Amino acid sequence: MNQWLSGISATYQGMLLVIIFLVIASSAVWLLTVLKPNGQWSELVARTKSWWVMAAVFLAAIALDNRKFSILFFCILSLWATKEYLNIVRIPEWHKPAIIWSYIIIAMQYYWIMVDWYGMFLIFIPIYAFLFISTRIMLTNKPDLFLGTTAKIQWGLLAFGLGLSHLGYLINTPEYASLKIDGRTLLLFLVIMTELNDVAQYFWGKLLGKHKILSLVSPKKTWEGFVGGIITVVFVGFAINFLSPFKTFREIVLVSFVISICGFFGDVVMSAIKRDLSVKDFSAAIPGHGGILDRIDSICFTAPVFFHIIRYWYWPAG
Repeated sequence: MNQWLSGISATYQGMLLVIIFLVIASSAVWLLTVLKPNGQWSELVARTKSWWVMAAVFLAAIALDNRKFSILFFCILSLWATKEYLNIVRIPEWHKPAIIWSYIIIAMQYYWIMVDWYGMFLIFIPIYAFLFISTRIMLTNKPDLFLGTTAKIQWGLLAFGLGLSHLGYLINTPEYASLKIDGRTLLLFLVIMTELNDVAQYFWGKLLGKHKILSLVSPKKTWEGFVGGIITVVFVGFAINFLSPFKTFREIVLVSFVISICGFFGDVVMSAIKRDLSVKDFSAAIPGHGGILDRIDSICFTAPVFFHIIRYWYWPAG
């Protein structure tokens, strides 16, 4: 078995791990429906089916080992997340042309990734897009709600244009020849860690949660779930460290801790937005989950932090 696994790359080993996890989860859900047929399992079944679809799309995007195709996939993901966000933040009609420019700006952000222009990738949205969007909205000659509209669009560009685009730039990571991992492998590591952090915090919160952290922002978040999520993710970090360049005890613990903390804050920040706008989900695109943005909210925070840890401390030479 070990000889067979050693014959495939770390990336495909990671993909196999995701599939095994989904099979186990699906089997557990099926067993629940058989043992307790009168239970309320419809949402859980829907969520599990959606996980299969999302995993299939994500794994297909990186399985082909085609850099341009993968970057295009993450570009579409950013555009979709931005659309869900802008659909609920109530942009006034006279400022809606700026929304079209937001999509163009995000497409341009991914062009910088495609051509591997790292400097422009870093400053394009925080500087040039900031100046352009503010000016474009001002040129409507309708100052009503100018500041609110500008802030909403700029925030969306930073979170879903710049933040999520770090997933795309991870694809450009040079191969770690000695470890047989590359950008696709790092993507798998980040996504597995982030999503399992969400699941673990929810599970431990349901099982042991008594002390709420932010009762008005996210009432289901508890200190027990938060700490349980961190501990779980640290163990997962050791289990799947073959997908990363982190090899020492301190490195794995530190990176796992950072991903867990950032994932938590990404989740509750998006919850604050939904509370402010009095909506339960960003959309109903994914049965059992809500919208795309409801599923990737944590990654908006973990992706940029993880990317820059890799870029500045672990980026392979040459």
